[in-house]
Amino acid sequence: MDAFFASVELLKYPELRGEAVVIGGGRLQQPVLQIDGTRQFARMRDYVGRGVVTTSTYAARAFGVFSAMGIMKAARLAPDSILLPADFEAYREYSARFKQAVAQLCPIIQNVGIDEIYVDLTEHGAQAPAMAARLKAAVFEATGLSCSIGLAPNKLLAKICSDLEKPDGLTILSPEDIATRVWPLPAKKINGIGPKATAKLEALGIITIGELAQADLAMLRTQFGDLYTGWLRQAALGIDERPVQTSRETKSVSRETTFERDLQVVRDRATLSEKLESLCTRVAGDLDKQSLAGRTVGIKLRFEDFSTVTRDITLPSATADAAAILRASRDCLRRVPFEKKIRLLGVRISTLSDPAIVMRQAPAQAELFPAL
Repeated sequence: MDAFFASVELLKYPELRGEAVVIGGGRLQQPVLQIDGTRQFARMRDYVGRGVVTTSTYAARAFGVFSAMGIMKAARLAPDSILLPADFEAYREYSARFKQAVAQLCPIIQNVGIDEIYVDLTEHGAQAPAMAARLKAAVFEATGLSCSIGLAPNKLLAKICSDLEKPDGLTILSPEDIATRVWPLPAKKINGIGPKATAKLEALGIITIGELAQADLAMLRTQFGDLYTGWLRQAALGIDERPVQTSRETKSVSRETTFERDLQVVRDRATLSEKLESLCTRVAGDLDKQSLAGRTVGIKLRFEDFSTVTRDITLPSATADAAAILRASRDCLRRVPFEKKIRLLGVRISTLSDPAIVMRQAPAQAELFPAL
């Protein structure tokens, strides 16, 4: 989907089309409807806090504002941009709509995230481009939003070419096109080559995918080892044997929150208690939606100096109950020395299993955040 979160917001606020719009920032003020019927929107220049950009429109990206960037930094790049709060309930609704529209035409789908899927069109043969065009039309009819499709022999190449003609693109790539259309691209365009690997490659003088395809394997092995070097070479040549997987086993479920200000465990106990309870409730809700239960409950804390600690505990039996997760989280917290203020709090549950073995437990009565 094209700039998915931002595009959903533009459906709600069509007067912002063409404007630089940034989504994110946590609990922001909703747009204010004025007497004359127009809306007053918050501007980036007025933001104060530690929120991060969730996404941005293409107009905002032209100023260098991208997801995961701190909003204060983004405000310096585009101070007049509109700032909107994220509406994840709406994003989930539109995600379900677009995936359902695709599934009605092509049932072999791998769900990658809220705004991205892989679809196997092998059975359509020479008619695959026509089917891809039908998918685009179906998605637009169901959501009012545009998407970009990369049609290629495998998932790796499809992922690369889906970004080549955004927004509203349909890019068709054959094996014969790899040398002319893929090799000139930066190596970091390959999904799986992150910032650290990119820096290592650049230090070796390897910038493009084509240069990676022709690089000396022995040199690469000294930096990346045998396994990753083998994958790098295969990826650069456009080789990917992974099938479209219609299901994927969930390994863990987690929720976390970064506070607007650093919290002190004694003075801010009420706030921490509320946040911990909310996180456990949301984790339990996620488990329920996926018909899962888990045995290993863990907490994550990031302190004011950005140091991070984790603790976990394994329960006698699997649970999807918020109160049981809360009790286990408190037990984990009791094993943490609280000498610094808290910046982030997270709750995670793993060792997942079928809900048939879930043992529902009674509601917790003890204090939500432990006295330490």
